[in-house]
Amino acid sequence: MGLVGTAAVRDGGAALPHGFWAAVRVWLEKPQVANRRLCGAAIEAEGTVSLGEGGEASRPFAAVWGGGSGGGQEGRAASAGAVELGRLWREVRGQLSAGHGYLPPPLTPWGGPGRRSELRAVLRTLLPRGRSVGPPAPPTKELAVEDVDTGTVTFLPLEENSEGKYQIKKCNIYQIQLTHIKDEEWSVSIVAPFPEDWFSDGIAYPKLAWLGNELLSRLAKWSVEQKPSEFKSTLSLISVAKYSKVYQGLKEKYREMVKVWPEVTDPEKFVYEDVAIAAYLLILWEEERKEKGLTKKQSFVDLGCGNGLLVHILNNEGHSGRGIDVRRRKIWDMYGQETHLEESTIMPGDSHLFPDTDWLIGNHSDELTPWIPVIAARSSYSCCYFVLPCCFFDFHGKYSRRQSKKTQYREYLDFVAQVGFVCGFHVEEDCLRIPSTKRVCLIGKNRTYPSTERALIDKKITQYINNRQTCAVVTCDRRVGFNHKDHSDGVCKEADSELPENETDAAGTIWMPGFQPREKVEQIRNCASLPRDFVDDVVLNVANLLLNATPQKSCSNIHGGNMNTWNQGESLSLKEVAEHLNKETLKRLKSEYGGLQTLLKNNHQVFEVLNGRVHIRDWRKEKPSTKTKPEVKRRLSAEAFKTRLCWFFIHHPDGCSLPSESCPYAHGTEELRQSQIIKKKKYIQ
Repeated sequence: MGLVGTAAVRDGGAALPHGFWAAVRVWLEKPQVANRRLCGAAIEAEGTVSLGEGGEASRPFAAVWGGGSGGGQEGRAASAGAVELGRLWREVRGQLSAGHGYLPPPLTPWGGPGRRSELRAVLRTLLPRGRSVGPPAPPTKELAVEDVDTGTVTFLPLEENSEGKYQIKKCNIYQIQLTHIKDEEWSVSIVAPFPEDWFSDGIAYPKLAWLGNELLSRLAKWSVEQKPSEFKSTLSLISVAKYSKVYQGLKEKYREMVKVWPEVTDPEKFVYEDVAIAAYLLILWEEERKEKGLTKKQSFVDLGCGNGLLVHILNNEGHSGRGIDVRRRKIWDMYGQETHLEESTIMPGDSHLFPDTDWLIGNHSDELTPWIPVIAARSSYSCCYFVLPCCFFDFHGKYSRRQSKKTQYREYLDFVAQVGFVCGFHVEEDCLRIPSTKRVCLIGKNRTYPSTERALIDKKITQYINNRQTCAVVTCDRRVGFNHKDHSDGVCKEADSELPENETDAAGTIWMPGFQPREKVEQIRNCASLPRDFVDDVVLNVANLLLNATPQKSCSNIHGGNMNTWNQGESLSLKEVAEHLNKETLKRLKSEYGGLQTLLKNNHQVFEVLNGRVHIRDWRKEKPSTKTKPEVKRRLSAEAFKTRLCWFFIHHPDGCSLPSESCPYAHGTEELRQSQIIKKKKYIQ
């Protein structure tokens, strides 16, 4: 009775019981990782509470969490949180029967003989995600009570009555329990005392079956697989509650942009990503105004603004600022005159300082990313910055790894953070909620030095940049960027003539003459622009190489009852394939991003590249996935059916492995259909 579910856990690494409490902490602070209908939780207050008559809360932690207060304000907030928690605890405890340790059976009671009389209480607010239709669901408050002695955490849902007092919603009480069975055997269980009365709202409180299956399995896994993350928790520097509200408002306001997006990029990804970044900045800047007693909204410059949507949103929300990018985008014309965007090349130097700007933004700013803290430091003592690193660039070109113990992404973030420290900033790190694998941002909004030491810091910045410039292994090539080679003379040739035309007059003010800005016209080097006859020749050569390799693989192929063997060929590594191609072909492919591998993957009708090995694709093994494909992709697949000739029908010695009616490609010109898909241009005008 009351048992929702139990999961057996084997602890071979001595993770328990500590790992259990770490898992509980994840569920308390980040419930959205399990319950996707929540956007997070705000920890309002926490501390120890007594089972005795006093019931006061003491030793508060993170009271009014995420409020962004500092110094004395934070201490006063924590003190006020402890008082509020103590008052709330007395109200809640009074609603529970003193028998059975205040908890209804079959819950494990609190306290008892030989056990401490103190518990830890956490007051949290569950924040629901916005709904596409109807008003947003209201937030839900819970008091979670942890008893380390019994290995339990009890969740008490709270409802506020007309008098402003909280009542326990007893039907939705539940408890998570850790039990040591023997040796390495443990169990994690979820118990609800009133399962027949459980009320599921589908958001904060899913059905009990979800708790017993989804939540329980995650808790069991987290308990023994807790790995320290390389990154901060999402939205650790701002209020999750405020962010949720602002994000939902902006998402609703700018959702129409998805329908009219004129670029070749994915509209949903870019629109909602920029909406999320804008929401984050708006909350961050609001908190800064409170901290510094500012009334005027911050100004900004977005360096490498790309499509300009972030600038457009921030301008619309009352922040004066502009975006600068080397290439104008088609979508710029849609924003109107209130959005300030400039087409210009940014060369780090005295001619590109922004002394009257409050914040510099680098949103996937590529080669400008490490320079943004430098430009902010040299623009003014009050200038701050926000960078969201993506592609890995140093001051002079592509970033070269120096530590193998870290991931390349973590190492690069540490480098950009180090630049900020050298520039005299207190650098803070946070993780955004955006549809991208590169979600970590770095923020510099406070200085580590008094304004009288600006000249000294500037000298340190210059010395640091000069030390980073590895001239001995870098040569400048404007066609393909920076190539790393060995040079006997150890000299990096840098000529003023290499600078963009509009920057030659200011060459004396550029901090690093070898800096390579992005090209004004984006070059496509993903093998898509290679001549068709060249690509066809490489495809045929590689296919013949695989088909003629020994030993040959044959597969039974049944067409209309006749048994045939269809040659699948051998699989070879990319290195082995490259060794069989002539030098001229390899040289041409080397100038393309991804080279041979990209060309083979582009020709997925013929090849399959898995774990660095190249295979002939067998279309009989391709399973239709119409159930998992979005409707748009299913429609595109149908429109592309029989619009291209089947390579195997023409070139494979055994023909196509599929009968004509099953093959998505045309078996002969008589089967060809005219394509209904209008191909988008692969370059940005």
